[in-house]
Amino acid sequence: MNQEKQVMEWIDSHQEEIIQFLQQLIRIPSVNPWFFDEPGPSKEKDLQEFLARKLEGLGADIEMWEPVADELKPYEGMAGYYPGRDFTGRPNLAATFGKGAEGKSLLLFGHIDVVKAGTKWTVDPFEGEIVDGKMYGRGTVDMKGGVAAMIMAVEAVIRSGFKLKGPVVVGTVVDEEAGGMGALDFIHHGYRADACILTEPTSLTIAPLCRGILWGKIKVQGRSGHIEMPQADWRDGGAVDAIKKARYILDQFDRLNEDWAASKTHPYLSIPCQVHIAQLNAGEYPTSFANEAEIVFNAQYLPSERDEKLVGGNVKKELTDFLRQVAESDPWLSEHMPEIEWLVDADCAETDVAHPFVQTCVRSLQAIGEEGRIEGLGFHTDMGWPVNVGIPTINFGPGDPSLAHHSDEFTPVAEVIQAVKMMAKTIIDWCEIEEGSNQ
Repeated sequence: MNQEKQVMEWIDSHQEEIIQFLQQLIRIPSVNPWFFDEPGPSKEKDLQEFLARKLEGLGADIEMWEPVADELKPYEGMAGYYPGRDFTGRPNLAATFGKGAEGKSLLLFGHIDVVKAGTKWTVDPFEGEIVDGKMYGRGTVDMKGGVAAMIMAVEAVIRSGFKLKGPVVVGTVVDEEAGGMGALDFIHHGYRADACILTEPTSLTIAPLCRGILWGKIKVQGRSGHIEMPQADWRDGGAVDAIKKARYILDQFDRLNEDWAASKTHPYLSIPCQVHIAQLNAGEYPTSFANEAEIVFNAQYLPSERDEKLVGGNVKKELTDFLRQVAESDPWLSEHMPEIEWLVDADCAETDVAHPFVQTCVRSLQAIGEEGRIEGLGFHTDMGWPVNVGIPTINFGPGDPSLAHHSDEFTPVAEVIQAVKMMAKTIIDWCEIEEGSNQ
């Protein structure tokens, strides 16, 4: 029996164990504290300790540590750095199989933090209930399905009795859902490999790129006044409705989006970059014109648009200049200039589809009966820092990414099994197996 067939048979005969492992991950509610309504301890450490026990039991060398924001200060202005962020009780984890082996190495990489459950679930969000072949739960898509699959892929190779020529590192990090400081710290800690699979959900497609994401808040000034009374001209002290001024700005963003729809595209992305309005906050009383309005937006950018620090500075400038031009066309706004407060700059990256590792992954996917389609991701992932230090990286994992963060988030269990098979096949082909290791 050949190596690949033995490993695939192990996976087929242990499907229930694989799915139960994912359920165990879902049942540890590792919500990122960014989403806490009130301060409190995170369960991220509980999950990392659970994974460490699992991986150590498979023979890995384990390292677990808490990131320290002050140690990352040299990365100020770069992706993933947020001064003062507290990682107490929020460790990163690295598990190395075959440490010191001289063959090609592989990093299997994922984040274990999830967003909060939110409302309108019809099942327990932290149970992992299976209905009609779908596992429901917060994180089944983003991205515990991928984390479970990558670990079980390693287990499949090991339990089949094979020894690899090259090392495999399993890295699980915190804080992706709030900007990616865990991934920055993992790379700063010194971990490297010849290639990386980041197991974000891709519906089992190969995604060699992701877009960058900017979150910003525009503060629009008005002048309050009684909403039911006649108002003088603003130059004479009359009220100015901040909501009306915000609406003017929003109309101009519609025009900008038309330009971006034509210019900010990529052959592996199905939709162009846009500025999407996520929140509008304004007003104090039903009887008063709004004194101030806030426009919270999400803008995407391409790897080709990164600045010298490999983040979205060029696009920030583009949006700042655009807002200034819009304001200068309005008498009130030109004298009360709106300001952008930047909230998050989540970086992007791209690996050439012709790279041997990308093509190895495509062949692995095709070998298990999938199409082997290549498609980029419109959202941020942690692939930026691996790529920044020269590690060719793809995103690949089970689950439809459009279901991430949804109520009743779910992943088909069949996709989880397929993901295990694809990654096990890639481990065999990329790291290679020592001859006679299964004798």
